[in-house]
Order: sequence, then C-alpha cells, then structure tokens
Amino acid sequence: AADQLSVEKRPIARKEMPALADNVRVAIDQAAEATGVDRNLLRAVALVESSGNPNAESHRGARGLMQLMEGTARELGVKNVFDPLENALAGARYLKRMLLNNGGDERLALASYNAGPGNVRRHGGVPPFKETINYIERVLDLRQRLGGGNT
Repeated sequence: AADQLSVEKRPIARKEMPALADNVRVAIDQAAEATGVDRNLLRAVALVESSGNPNAESHRGARGLMQLMEGTARELGVKNVFDPLENALAGARYLKRMLLNNGGDERLALASYNAGPGNVRRHGGVPPFKETINYIERVLDLRQRLGGGNT
C-alpha cells in the first residue's frame, strides 16, 4: 500500500521553482505525449494539485499526483490512484476532456478541473469561487515559469 500523505495546498512563492522527481516528470511527459495536452500545463497542474507528490491525499478525498476524486478515477479506469503514470494519464485525459468541452479555453478547462464542469456550466464561465480563481492563476503562472506552452 502507498504511504498516504495529507498535502496542504499553499501558494507557490514567486521565486520558488518547484522540482519534480524523475519518475513523476517521466510520467507527466508520457501522459502529455499520449494525450497531446501541453507538458508544462500538466506539470503545473500536478505541482499545484499535489506539489508533485504521487502519494498526496487531500482532506476532500482527492488522491495522487493529479488529485483525482474517487468517482473520476473510477470513471477513468484507474486501478492504483497512487501510481504516478496511471494517475498522470488519467488526469491528462480528464484535462483534455475539459479542454475539448470548453473549446480549448484553458481557463475554463482549469476551472472545470478544479470546481467541476457543472459549476462552470451553472455560472456560464469561471465560477466566482476564490479557490478556483486563485487555482487558475497559480497554474497558469507556474506553467509560464516552467517555459510556457507546447514544450
């Protein structure tokens, strides 16, 4: 069984450039290659979601590198939510679905990933949730610091 840790979601400092473990970086790169989702966007999501920790578990029940909720993981066929490659592939497939459902709009896709697609539909865009607004900004800022898009 994986060692389950509770990871606090703290802001990533401007000067701080988080690093990913080699196996996590490889898993994300493979997920990006398999799905066509931008590698730096996936890296940024993983860093914001779990600080790149494949054993992370939130108080809300989101688990693994990409912080998949149990129902989402089950729907995506995840067998071991703490396996970095399996979790990264599932998270990338889910993010790709959110991108497709939102016409490629990354802000709406990230809002859907964070707050759920139902909330994005109900609000006709990014929901007015401070957590979601901050999440989008953190992911996009970190992605830019990782080298922007399409790398």
